[in-house]
Amino acid sequence: MAHDHHGHRHDDHDHGHDHGRQHHAHDHGHGHGHGHSHGHSHGPGGHSHAPKDFGRAFAIGVGLNFAFVLAEAGAGLWSGSLALLADAGHNLSDVLSLLLAWGATILARAAPTARRTYGLRKATVLASLANAVLLLVAVGVIVSEAIHRFTEPAPIAPWPVMAVAAIGVVINTATALMFMKGHDDLNVRGAFLHMAADAAVSLAVVVGAGLIALTGLLWIDPLLSLLIAAVIVIGTWGLLRESVDLALDAAPRGMDVPAVKAWLLSRPGVTEVHDLHVWAMSTTETALTAHVTRPENTDGDDFLHATCEGLAGKFGIGHATLQVETGHADACRLASVHAI
Repeated sequence: MAHDHHGHRHDDHDHGHDHGRQHHAHDHGHGHGHGHSHGHSHGPGGHSHAPKDFGRAFAIGVGLNFAFVLAEAGAGLWSGSLALLADAGHNLSDVLSLLLAWGATILARAAPTARRTYGLRKATVLASLANAVLLLVAVGVIVSEAIHRFTEPAPIAPWPVMAVAAIGVVINTATALMFMKGHDDLNVRGAFLHMAADAAVSLAVVVGAGLIALTGLLWIDPLLSLLIAAVIVIGTWGLLRESVDLALDAAPRGMDVPAVKAWLLSRPGVTEVHDLHVWAMSTTETALTAHVTRPENTDGDDFLHATCEGLAGKFGIGHATLQVETGHADACRLASVHAI
């Protein structure tokens, strides 16, 4: 007997939020958490509502940083500082990253359709991937120009560079602080990493310009640019790797899939679990499908309800679809460990 628990639970959620009715119909003395919390984080029992809570932070971050990019680029051209221009390019990529992440969180709230049954949640994953790629492209430009500057040093005006970069430290630090509490969402975490790295980079520009003013060594500027590029790569690599994993429907970072399977096997009456899949629907929501063999399935609805609530509470899996099989008929064709 097969039960598509995910489908019927989410229909209730999407068409009336009948949490109370469902809860009273299956009251087992626990919280009604399965599948209804569309902001489940990837951590066990966590919640993240980035699309709502961080909209203002994205707006302020974009406005402040775009204005600073214009000022910093102008100052870089006027002073001849490649490090300042590199920092402006880095900041511009972060402005675009913030816009992508902000847009993705808005798209994630789009209602499901007959064609896109999960809505546009996956846009958050695509945005985080685009953010990482964008930063690596910026690195290539910075490195190329820095190498050119080593062979042909150019004079710079260090004091204006120091003043503009110091303003950048303040702006980027303030923006990073606004995203400090949103690390369960990959896009918010990416925004925090970008802003924090920018603050450090701007501080390095201040120090570098001060050294040039004291020593007159022009090679400090392109060297600083290469250090900026290294900071970007280090800060972006983890984000890129995780974004690629999520785009390929890998289990979210920190999700212990063997532990999930072991917990399902420990459920009353369960003798086998196969065709188990765990993946990210978005940067904040996790889904699961599995076939569960349960020979004596006399309390099917109660079992499904309690199991899906447990998956949500213990592992942060808010969208679970379980197919219950009694094992009395022929073996499931997906029972092989190699089946997908």
